[in-house]
Amino acid sequence: MNKLVVLNHPLIDHKMTRIRDKHTGTKEFREAVSEVGGLITYEITRDFTTVKKMIETPICETVGYELEKQIVIVPILRAGLGMVEGIHNIIPTAKIGHVGLYRDEVSLEPQVYYSKFPDIIKDSVVLVVDPMLATGGSAAKAIEIVKSTGATDIRYVGLVGCPEGVKRIHAEHPEVPIYLAAMDSHLNENGYIVPGLGDCGDRLFGTK
Repeated sequence: MNKLVVLNHPLIDHKMTRIRDKHTGTKEFREAVSEVGGLITYEITRDFTTVKKMIETPICETVGYELEKQIVIVPILRAGLGMVEGIHNIIPTAKIGHVGLYRDEVSLEPQVYYSKFPDIIKDSVVLVVDPMLATGGSAAKAIEIVKSTGATDIRYVGLVGCPEGVKRIHAEHPEVPIYLAAMDSHLNENGYIVPGLGDCGDRLFGTK
């Protein structure tokens, strides 16, 4: 399927400018990342299916609609945590799982050090969340782990991507749609997205 959606919205562009600016402090950076997570949610939920439900308004009975499937948000630790609150504010009934990964110094491939998911994940819509889609290694591994639970309706949600990362997700998980706030040009020799926004985890939590 190889679906890629790069959102084009004035509010997202405005907030992404603050996120990219190296002079933006930790508090404002963290708030903007969360806010963009919320704005992206409208796009990633556009095709969610609903079921009818009879309700009673103060005037009469009528037909309402509820989400058919439960939602599970799975941030990749630690930077993915920055987007969770914004998404959860829009979908407060969503459950939250976690995937922790580190890069092996020899193979340079991501290794799992932690994973925990709600019991309902198999039959849910799963949002794998990580702000930066750089090489795509961590995202591809996280999606593989989520698939091992039996989940089949999986979407990747990020802030900034580049062709290298998108290509890897499309190659390893072609059925998983990718939603981004911005698509940048390439990776530099150190594996950072250009122009990017630096190390998102460090900027979120004030570390170096």
